[in-house]
Amino acid sequence: MTQVFAKKPAARIRSAQQALQVAEELAERFRSGAAQRDRQRELPHAELQHYFQSGLGAITVPRAWGGIEISSAELAQIFVMLSAADASIGQVPQNHFYALEVLRVNGSDAQQQRLYNEVLAGVHYGNALAEFGSAAAHQRTTAFSQTASGLRLNGDKFYCTGALFADRIPTLAIADDGKEQLVFVPRHQPGVTVIDDWSGFGQRTTGSGSVQFRDVAIAPDDVVPFHSAFERPTTVGPFAQIMHAAIDQGIARAAFNDMLAFVQQRARPWPDSGVERACDDPLTLDRTGRLAARLSAGDALLDVAGEAVDVAQRNPSAEHVALASVEVAKARAWTTEVALEAGNLLFELGGSRASLREHNLDRHWRNARTHTLHDPVRWKYPVIGNYLLNGVLPPRRGTL
Repeated sequence: MTQVFAKKPAARIRSAQQALQVAEELAERFRSGAAQRDRQRELPHAELQHYFQSGLGAITVPRAWGGIEISSAELAQIFVMLSAADASIGQVPQNHFYALEVLRVNGSDAQQQRLYNEVLAGVHYGNALAEFGSAAAHQRTTAFSQTASGLRLNGDKFYCTGALFADRIPTLAIADDGKEQLVFVPRHQPGVTVIDDWSGFGQRTTGSGSVQFRDVAIAPDDVVPFHSAFERPTTVGPFAQIMHAAIDQGIARAAFNDMLAFVQQRARPWPDSGVERACDDPLTLDRTGRLAARLSAGDALLDVAGEAVDVAQRNPSAEHVALASVEVAKARAWTTEVALEAGNLLFELGGSRASLREHNLDRHWRNARTHTLHDPVRWKYPVIGNYLLNGVLPPRRGTL
């Protein structure tokens, strides 16, 4: 058994209302430096420390283990709020909560008690799930084996969002029996190397680089089954995806809000509009109203999806989990498209001066385009249609 401690003890959040209030306060704090951090690629070490010390990292811990077990819709609201302030900071905790959901679904009582207590104390979980060199995204080579000295982990991971800032790095690895496990590896365990080599043009400060594992000693108690979360109906997949949908919704909100301010303060009307202010241009009014409606629809879709996920968590039947997956897929597809549209419309209505580097407004489109590549929308609409028309249940995986 390996014990991990938070850098500083976390506050204890007692209600969903308090969680939303804390998130709003942190969002206001993070917003002021977001453009600068993106421009200079200043990693948000201090900001994420504030996040986990605030107690927000423990809001999905079940009540039985001392948490508030916040609803999925409320969790999505928090992701929207924080991603609208700084999209990179908004994304980092996604993998933290994903690991906690795997723990809830597949962890033993002893594992849940120990790891949930860590999180309540402020411990931050990152991730090392994906690999860069395999022929297909779902293929893994990172593995651990029993040796004379105990379990040893070896492999290379990429897209490890949050690992650079984390206290533990939940790592997807193959056991000797060929089955995938989630290993809650301590960040500073000998043999663990986290490399800051993320070079994506968007989500620049998520720390989504590489992690190398070289003969890393792991404790059996830190190994939680992963494969079985998809051999039976569970909410691991839709729970992961509703957070991604909320991140995109937050990016869309950020772009929309900056568009409103830019059109009001800096943009000029098109000569044919016959008006003196850009914010009186009838075509600008039309496009603004349309996008406002689409943003509100995204909020509603997240609420519906969140309720479906909560129902499936309480009763993980095949039908409930399928419905949760479909409702989340609707929200994910919608917010993907709206985030890209909002990032584009900012420049269409703001005009050429909106493209000046000094404003750094392109970060919203870059963030949206980068984050929405996480899993393709083109595969979601057919799954939704096949479910509605033919009753075909969605595949069980973490990417739908």
